Amino acid sequence: MRLFACLIITGILLFQPALAKQTNSQDSELIEQGDYINSDGQSVHKPAHSKSGNVPEGASAQCRDGTYSFSTHHRGTCSRHGGVAQWLE
Repeated sequence: MRLFACLIITGILLFQPALAKQTNSQDSELIEQGDYINSDGQSVHKPAHSKSGNVPEGASAQCRDGTYSFSTHHRGTCSRHGGVAQWLE
């Protein structure tokens, strides 16, 4: 039983850096950081400006203030950013 627990902990510790890299790759493209929990209980990146000016991966809309939204629903998208300038999906 102890061996099994050690293997699981080792697997978690080895896998965790890969998860951090995936999150950081999107975060490194964006100026503003942070997430919110949407109405489905999913963690979604807050609207953010891209450093390059290109549309960031996963963006669903561009807000009127120039930020990109990653919202999964149309209702409320860009509500604190001047509304939706254009839908990207």
